[in-house]
Amino acid sequence: MAAGLRLEKTQKHPTITLAGEVLTLDLCGGLWLEAHRTLIVSDLHLEKGSSFASRSGQFLPPYDTRETLACLHEAIARHDPARVVALGDSFHDARGPERMEPGDRAMIAALQEGRDWVWIAGNHDAAVQEGVGGRYAEALTLGSLVLRHEPSETAAPGEIAGHLHPCGKVAMRGRAVRRRCFVTDGSRLIMPALGAFAGGLNVRDKAFDAAFPKGFTAYLLGDGRVFAIGRAQLARD
Repeated sequence: MAAGLRLEKTQKHPTITLAGEVLTLDLCGGLWLEAHRTLIVSDLHLEKGSSFASRSGQFLPPYDTRETLACLHEAIARHDPARVVALGDSFHDARGPERMEPGDRAMIAALQEGRDWVWIAGNHDAAVQEGVGGRYAEALTLGSLVLRHEPSETAAPGEIAGHLHPCGKVAMRGRAVRRRCFVTDGSRLIMPALGAFAGGLNVRDKAFDAAFPKGFTAYLLGDGRVFAIGRAQLARD
């Protein structure tokens, strides 16, 4: 482990408080709000593989949608939410639902059954309006929280957003480890991307400086545990 680096190991699914609301950080990358029986996920980027194949001829293994939905299924089975909110870029492009395999489409329908399912519009999929069940919204207010895709430019207490795909990098035991993470300063929170092919942006990037000018804590999704790490202890790319 690098000199001076301390990893604070938390519970498997630790809880934090944001704007008076208790949030559980699920190890899959979802956010569970027990008081509202709501599961929040972000940036699924379903059908990214087929999008690359159709637009550029770059063939990626066509299993990203299935893998992402399997992860989502685990979180839903764990919490049994009354509501699921997907914070935008749920599909990699507006025609993603057309390219879905019948089995994947059926799995989405099964996950939605008996639940209020909200698709927040993202920059990739703002035009997707029908054919995938659920309902669409630009943003959603839930108690003292505001859920949207892109972080607002001004400090917004209680804001939960996605879009930036945060990842944290640390040097441990002579090697670099890079993991998806939640990022928060105690006032607002940015969620990790759940999509199997979504990729990530290092939290030391200036985009996060703008969102968290006074610093932040990153909650890295580790092997069986979540690790809380301060900004200064995270490595740059």
